[in-house]
Amino acid sequence: MRFWRHLTPEPVPGPDPGADAVAEDTENRKSEEETAAAELQPAPSPEPDATEKNSTAEAPSGDADQEERGLWSGGFWRRGVPAAQPQQAASSEPFEPATVEIPPGNTEAQERRGWFARLKAGMARSSERLNAGINTIFNRRRLDDAALLELEELLIASDMGTGIAAEVTEELRRTRFNQEVSPEEVRGALAEEVIRLVEPVMKPLRLDLGRKPFVILVVGVNGSGKTTTIAKLAKQYRDAGHDVMLAAGDTFRAAGVEQLQIWGERTGCRVITRPAGSDAAGLAYEAFEQARDEGSEILLIDTAGRLHNKANLMSELQKIVRVLKKVDPQAPHSVLLVLDATTGQNAHAQAEIFREMVGVTGIIMTKLDGTARGGVLVSLAEKYGIPIHAIGVGETADDLRPFEARAYARSLVGLDP
Repeated sequence: MRFWRHLTPEPVPGPDPGADAVAEDTENRKSEEETAAAELQPAPSPEPDATEKNSTAEAPSGDADQEERGLWSGGFWRRGVPAAQPQQAASSEPFEPATVEIPPGNTEAQERRGWFARLKAGMARSSERLNAGINTIFNRRRLDDAALLELEELLIASDMGTGIAAEVTEELRRTRFNQEVSPEEVRGALAEEVIRLVEPVMKPLRLDLGRKPFVILVVGVNGSGKTTTIAKLAKQYRDAGHDVMLAAGDTFRAAGVEQLQIWGERTGCRVITRPAGSDAAGLAYEAFEQARDEGSEILLIDTAGRLHNKANLMSELQKIVRVLKKVDPQAPHSVLLVLDATTGQNAHAQAEIFREMVGVTGIIMTKLDGTARGGVLVSLAEKYGIPIHAIGVGETADDLRPFEARAYARSLVGLDP
């Protein structure tokens, strides 16, 4: 079901409050927009899902240094701030519960099993591809050079990268060469190697609520899922009791503004907008000042999808960052790169360029449930070491969760977490 409604954003009357700060960075806007419009092919707008689940999670028990690390809130760690009670969303159209339910008498263990089940199911396409190849190679066969070569080629074809492919095959050569190896043993060895590689980048997004607002700039290419990811984060934070404001910085696409307005209504978050074609940097400045004046805790800024190889569009992102720093030299406090898992190895080029241009601080990987190329996350971790904050395997807010190395690795090869 599509939620699309044709809303026309009303122009903001009066003088532009960010005009002075933006002036020094503003060039010939009309020329820039004409060039961008010719180069940028807008992707179909993601369809919001009507079923969203309350995603507030509890802190894992038994953690001795929990107070030092922070408190679990809304699916993410936040440092030193007691969890607030969930607030009722202002919207008259609240999210409906997701179809996956936890039995009555829910415990942390039950909740985690529910997420692991969804993760494993979501990554079925990736695991089926790997398992089919492993079963074919190691069906009653000794581990010889030919088998190792076939395994290495399979791992590379699964977008895991040459590094992990070489390490896995070398470890099997060292420990089991010329012995009969079962497919199950190979999958177990592969999972352990994946865990070793991705654990260093398993870093939840930490909110410093001493900064008001904590500014999160969300970037990525067309169709990667930026706007829906913002909506999921906004719902999780609102359910955790935070005051959240959204900024519709995708001013190239009128539908992008409308989409974020709809999500704002559903999550009970205020949305700052400007007419289509407005200066995105000026909007970001205005949203920052308004969020600060109103005491909002979190400001999520959407941006236009842009090809990572278009210099003029990437320079606009740099302009947004410069303007935000005029309000707070530390802003944006987090720059999230949303990557679509279905792009496979092209995610490498995106990660490299966005990191160089705007200083990406973390990655959210979406659409792992829609591809057989889920192994790309491993090669990203190995090559760049950028923190991976969360992964998505579905359309509901509850399907966006903090990245966990063991659960991901074992789901990737079809094993129970």
